[in-house]
Amino acid sequence: MLLMEATRLIAVRHGETAWNAQQRIQGHVDIDLNDVGHWQARQAAQALAQEAVSMVYASDLSRAWETAAAIARPHGVAVGREPGLRERAFGSFEGRTFAEIEASQPDHAHRWRTRDPAFAPPEGGESLLDFRHRISEVAARLAARHLGGLVVLVAHGGVMDVLYRIATGQDLQAPRTWQLGNAAINRLLWTPQGFTLVGWGDTAHLADTRRD
Repeated sequence: MLLMEATRLIAVRHGETAWNAQQRIQGHVDIDLNDVGHWQARQAAQALAQEAVSMVYASDLSRAWETAAAIARPHGVAVGREPGLRERAFGSFEGRTFAEIEASQPDHAHRWRTRDPAFAPPEGGESLLDFRHRISEVAARLAARHLGGLVVLVAHGGVMDVLYRIATGQDLQAPRTWQLGNAAINRLLWTPQGFTLVGWGDTAHLADTRRD
């Protein structure tokens, strides 16, 4: 495989938010990073400071945008705002915990927990099938712009999950055995033939719990 036929991708989930800590579903709700999240973003930026980054793209939601800005700063590159990298839309589930949904809408909670590919949460939610199509399309489109380069994609836990599944051939309903940690560094390769996994869930940069 010639290098110029491939794009290296680093996919990073945003840093922690208050709703992450409370286990509330965020979806398209625009939540800022908390103090831990800002520290995680700085740690990720430091870990990637020596990489030959061509471009950074981020979801337009603040938690991803703030994380991306920290990562882009040492490289002097712009952050491309990409709404297609948003988290899955969860409709009326947004702002609630799974326990709250299970108590009030057990049938919906079951379909969500069992990863029914066609299930879309009420009031504008997105099915897993539609979500996978969106993320696959946008990630391939962005990677194709930078053949031979290294692109950072900063997005959300659900986006990371889809990228892992398409790179490894995992079915949408396959049980998740991989981590989706905040500010973890994940590496993939894209060619016109598709995505392959290079490395996943690197959190070594978060091991130092001292915070400035």
